Amino acid sequence: MPRPGILRLAVSLGLAALSVPAAAGYALVTEPDQGLAPIYRLMASARRSIDLTMYEFEDPAAIALLDQAAARGVAVRVILDQNHKQGANTPAHDQLAANGVAVHWANPGYACTHQKTLTVDGATAAVMTLNFTPQYYPTSREFAVITDDPADVAAIETTFAADFADGPVSPPDGDNLVWSPTNAQSSLLGLIASAGASLQVENEEMSDPAVVDALCAAAARGVAVRIAMTDRGKYGREFDRLRAAGAGLALYPASADLYIHAKVVLADYGSAGARVFIGSENFSRASLTRNRELGLIISDPAVMAATAATLAGDYAGGGSARAQ
Repeated sequence: MPRPGILRLAVSLGLAALSVPAAAGYALVTEPDQGLAPIYRLMASARRSIDLTMYEFEDPAAIALLDQAAARGVAVRVILDQNHKQGANTPAHDQLAANGVAVHWANPGYACTHQKTLTVDGATAAVMTLNFTPQYYPTSREFAVITDDPADVAAIETTFAADFADGPVSPPDGDNLVWSPTNAQSSLLGLIASAGASLQVENEEMSDPAVVDALCAAAARGVAVRIAMTDRGKYGREFDRLRAAGAGLALYPASADLYIHAKVVLADYGSAGARVFIGSENFSRASLTRNRELGLIISDPAVMAATAATLAGDYAGGGSARAQ
């Protein structure tokens, strides 16, 4: 049976028919298909606290929900990137601060804070690939995993508290967490290396040599590697290596109706050992070793089934993507 808490949450977020798990507390949100309503409803459900870490924050609706939560007595804390996105984030920073939200510019010791995580009442967290940038909502492929896994939520909150104070921290891994700059590269390389039959992959970047090597090695040993990305004219050498190793690439033009911003690796879907990574980490050296990032690797059947269907559709559509 589903956990009562996550079942009630899924119903309240309009997710009951989508991906309520059989044993653990997970629900999947897929963008642009569902829109941000499930995330907004999670924010609105807060009774005690909201902790948000966000790379880029320009969404008036999300700002208003945080302002409203603070006005009704919810303790709202927000970390915003300053190394790359201070200019874009300053209007949100100033409005939130003026309305009683505790806002902190992210620790400049990271190359940037690229994490996108929302935690409500210390009990439920959304680990997202998406930024709060409404201009991209209609066209960007994104995912969010909503979880009430106690160990993961506690680890996210422990790390948030340290990052909010610019304090030193070795982020706890919880049950499933993939943190940059600590265990992200090793976790993703391990997931890729574990694949015996198939890898379905989406990412915005493809520059980390270790990840490219691992994907090429998987394809060379007979794993069906299928990668869907938006081609931004940056990774020609890497794409050539992947094709030569036997990987399949579905590349969307930058002008296509769908932009692949998601960061996903689904290994051996359909087998007993299948697992999926969803998170903020791009396949770049900075993202995996110098940024603050967060993802998770789970084996929830419903989340994997929904993810697999979306990735298969994106891969099939890449060769015929329409330009705008």
